[in-house]
Amino acid sequence: MAARAAMRIERFSHQSAWRHVAPSAKGIFTLSGLCAAFLAASVAAAAGVALTFAFLTLAVARIAWRSYLLILAPALFFLVLSAFSIALSITWGESWRDVSLSFPAEQLKQATLVCTRSLACLCSLLFLPLTTPLGDLMALLRRLRTPELLIDIMVLGYRSLFVFAQVVSATRTAQIARLGYINTQRALRSLGILIAHTTLHLWQRAEQLHAAAQARSGEGPLRFADQTFPHAGRDGLIALLAGASLNIVVVIAG
Repeated sequence: MAARAAMRIERFSHQSAWRHVAPSAKGIFTLSGLCAAFLAASVAAAAGVALTFAFLTLAVARIAWRSYLLILAPALFFLVLSAFSIALSITWGESWRDVSLSFPAEQLKQATLVCTRSLACLCSLLFLPLTTPLGDLMALLRRLRTPELLIDIMVLGYRSLFVFAQVVSATRTAQIARLGYINTQRALRSLGILIAHTTLHLWQRAEQLHAAAQARSGEGPLRFADQTFPHAGRDGLIALLAGASLNIVVVIAG
């Protein structure tokens, strides 16, 4: 699931209408959205931040809403579980039969606020990778003086997701062609072979990466072809003004 989500995010980042907007401007606006989510003191203000970034991602950046919901789904699942645990109150009696479950109004209000603020943070953070390819993000991180080792680990981990998805897809397609999932017994056997083959292949790829790093003495960071953004200053100023306006509105509404 994580590999499929990463593939969708990378594909949409290259197809986004905001692909050629400076990453620094999008980073500033994303940071402004996070600040606005933390400043939101009411459910309406937090929901407004979430809807603002969802609208910009779907309508302005032209991301397909079904794929957007699929990317959001895993995080929303854990968010709902967390809100449920906050809202639920358990009263213990003298025996297990006296246990009662309730949703007090104060806890329900608190759970709703936490849920909407978390959703606003999620929509704000998702706005950046859905509109900015990995290469541009890495260039932005380098300008922010992020340690090169951390950037290399991020790139290799991100790349491993695509390798994992490719290996699983190719192996499973071959197994289906040989009727490997025709019944329960063969399905379990095919699943075991799939896990073993994937583990072995990823281990071999890791060894190849290690050998490549040793061949260049493990020196020098991984490089990408940096794209130029001639209107970076203008984009950054617009993002700063828009982010400040969003925070002012949230404070007033809260």
